[in-house]
Formats: sequence, C-alpha cells, structure tokens
Amino acid sequence: MSTQAKPDYVDEEPSEQAVHDYTISLVERQVSVLRQKDLRRKRQLKELIEVAHANDVLAAKIHELTLQLMAGGDLQKTVMVLEEAMRSGFGADQAVLVIFGDPEAFSDIDVGRFFRVVDRKDPALKPFETFLDGSGPRCGQIRDSQCAFLFRGDAEEIGSAALVPIGAGAAIGFLAVGSNDRDRFHPGMSIDFLTRLGDLIAGALKRY
Repeated sequence: MSTQAKPDYVDEEPSEQAVHDYTISLVERQVSVLRQKDLRRKRQLKELIEVAHANDVLAAKIHELTLQLMAGGDLQKTVMVLEEAMRSGFGADQAVLVIFGDPEAFSDIDVGRFFRVVDRKDPALKPFETFLDGSGPRCGQIRDSQCAFLFRGDAEEIGSAALVPIGAGAAIGFLAVGSNDRDRFHPGMSIDFLTRLGDLIAGALKRY
C-alpha cells in the first residue's frame, strides 16, 4: 500500500509583528504619495500666482502705453512713445518698427533706427514672406538675413526675437523686438500680449 508524501511545509499565519510592519509600510507609502501630490499642488499654485502677477504687470504696461499713445498729437510723437515704451517699459534690447510705404512720404519722421519705412515689394523683405503671410506674431530665433535687415550692426548680439504684425495681415507693417537672451522669445510662449500690442499700435498709427 502506497502512502502519500507529506508536504515539507506548514501553512503558517503571519505573525502579529509582520502584519504590524506591513501596515506601517503601507501607511508610510501612502503618506509619501500624499506629500508628493501636495508638493506638486504647491508648485502649480506658485506658478499660477507668478503667471497672474506677470499678466498684471503686462496689463498695467499696456494701459500706460494706451494712455501715452492717446496723448500723442502726431506721428512723430506717437513713434517716439512707442520707441521709449519698447526700450524702457518692456525692456527690449533692440526694437524696430517697420512701416510699409514710400520712404519719401515719411522723411520728416526722425526717431533714429527704431522707425523704418520700406516699400512692401522691397526684395529685402523676401526673408519675411512666411511671417507676413501668416496670421499672428512669431517668436524664437530668426534667420541671419532677417536679423541683419532689422538690427544691422547689432545683429550678432540678438539671441531671440518677436515679430508682431501691425494691422490685419501686417497691412501697416510689423514690430520687431530683439533680445540678447536666446530664451527670452521662444515658439512655445504665449502670444496674447504680443497680439494685443500689435492691435494697439495699429489703432494708434491708423490715425495718421
């Protein structure tokens, strides 16, 4: 008569200490997860507050620029207000306002390199065709040919730039804002402020 081999193990209930250790470990993991979530929420809240503050600052600058443009009595003063706003109010390292038209018709406007009048069919504008055919501002690093046309002797110092159409389809021209910082303007940034700025400048220039 054959006999079955007895198993060489015995079922044992986990000890009270083991259950206790497992429970403590589980609780610690849960607490760690909650802490990480709390840290993420705090970081997100901080970022939202910083963005809100930055938007408030920009809104205040736009408001101030609006008041100054309304007070401008002629094209010369309006362009001077814009140049000063770009340089001091918005911290641009370089800025150029390009207006499409006959340069001779604007020969009485003298605000240095900031103001430039170019015939819309000028071959020098060919590198900007894609931007001018687009529907909004462009941000990031620009081509050498674009940089040389806009910033001339300071072109090599420009790390990034924003191109802002003035008027629907850039009918009036465009604003170029250059920064020595390569990361100041980049394709992933919000363009809402730049769009508002372009609309504001278009409204101011249409008066003349």
